[in-house]
Amino acid sequence: MIPPPGGPGRPPTLGRLVETAAREYAGRIALRDGDGAVLTFTDLATRVGRIRARLRGLGLRPGDRVALVMDNGITWPSCWLGVVTAGLVAVPISTRSGTDDLAWMVDHSGARLVLVDAGHLDLVRQVVHDGPAVEVVGPHWPDTDASDPPADVPVDTLANLQYTSGTTGFPKGCRLSHRFWTHMGAGMARLMDLTDDDVLVTAQPYSYIDPQWNTVASLWSGAELAILDGFHPSTFMASVADLHVTVFYCLAAMPVLLLKQPPTPADRAHRLRHVFCSAIPAAAHAAIEDRWGVPWYELYGMTETGLNIAVTPQDHDELVGSGSMGRVVDHCDATVVDADGMPVPDGVVGELLLRGRGFMDGYHDDEAATAAFFADGWAHTGDLVVRDADGRFTLRGRRKDMIRRGGENIAAAQVEAALVGHPDVLEAAVLAVADDVLGEEVRAVVVAVPGHDLRPSDLRDHVAERLATFKVPRFWEVRDHLPHTPSERVAKHLVAPMAADAVDLRPPHVTGPGS
Repeated sequence: MIPPPGGPGRPPTLGRLVETAAREYAGRIALRDGDGAVLTFTDLATRVGRIRARLRGLGLRPGDRVALVMDNGITWPSCWLGVVTAGLVAVPISTRSGTDDLAWMVDHSGARLVLVDAGHLDLVRQVVHDGPAVEVVGPHWPDTDASDPPADVPVDTLANLQYTSGTTGFPKGCRLSHRFWTHMGAGMARLMDLTDDDVLVTAQPYSYIDPQWNTVASLWSGAELAILDGFHPSTFMASVADLHVTVFYCLAAMPVLLLKQPPTPADRAHRLRHVFCSAIPAAAHAAIEDRWGVPWYELYGMTETGLNIAVTPQDHDELVGSGSMGRVVDHCDATVVDADGMPVPDGVVGELLLRGRGFMDGYHDDEAATAAFFADGWAHTGDLVVRDADGRFTLRGRRKDMIRRGGENIAAAQVEAALVGHPDVLEAAVLAVADDVLGEEVRAVVVAVPGHDLRPSDLRDHVAERLATFKVPRFWEVRDHLPHTPSERVAKHLVAPMAADAVDLRPPHVTGPGS
């Protein structure tokens, strides 16, 4: 059922995709969760049809917004598919949201209804009073035999207002159509080489984009999708083995946390064929593959642009440990530009710009941000990359995550990667601190692997052995934890101001501008 590499000529809506998967894969398992709940593809189509009927019975009409606030489980994708196949617009919201964030997204999206599980009803009730209606959902919601067919809507119909993490201000609502989802799900199913013999697993919150495209990839391919209640490093690989998982996708923090767990028999007691990951730590890539005995493939994408760059099997062996993201996928074009928007030669760092099929339709209610993101017909990612002579890209940092110290530019991501390479460092955040002499100084906030102690002087020496002197942090703090976004990335914008007891270890030879 997966379309050819060129992409489907007329991508189906999610409603048609659910119905087609039910016919083609029928009694095969579609979804399984940690509570033991199972839905076949036929069951899923039936459940989704009943949810559509319930939503229409509440008076909702095509285009109305429905917020989803619930934990992982088969109820989440069932409700999401019920919403979008009814011609409504889903507004996924993290259950970790504070009341201000939740209120802002509900109001900004114009949600008419909030679907919430019982565990988060109190949170929603603190925010929703006289506004949207609230429905409490669970494994058996709705309790009815009524069923409605999918809405007959064009493929460009809005399906999601998908809010980003808001690392640079208020969250932005990405307008994601049915075409976005079916295009991305098909692309990921092809990239992962999925068949109906495969089992996927997802551990990220469903409010994030990845579990949703995992669901669509499952509909395209007939692969089973196992849904965990969260990412637990100490038990994740055991779950992979127990659930007979063959393929999964994860984010950079996950393999780092997994690699720092004590070795267990589950490390090789699995059916994995391969793993896909964004921002695999280059220095640990070979060790990751050696420990689990399967290839890990790098890929790159954004909520705004879907899947864009990936390492292929042909390039894999050469690129392990290089940090390369691979080549642009067939539905995209990419270029690298300087601060003035002019293309730069291969080997020179610049901002990655993208264009092609399967992108968002803009930011909700923010024409200025949409125009800036798609300026000159290109998507401006904000990511700094370098392209090699073979057309392969390597990430060098974020345009807005650079520290300017004494006339030198420092990519915070590079320093963070060096720190996480220390065996006793669990996580790290590198930030700028204003300085009267150098303009900005470098501050490192680190979290130790449980049971280990960290000494700032040792960490300074560790970084100094690997990076230029001007990149070595001056200020050091060891903390119990760092804040995270719903996608499990470190939320650097939420890191508390520098503590009074931060250790000041001035690196040698960094004394003034241009030094």
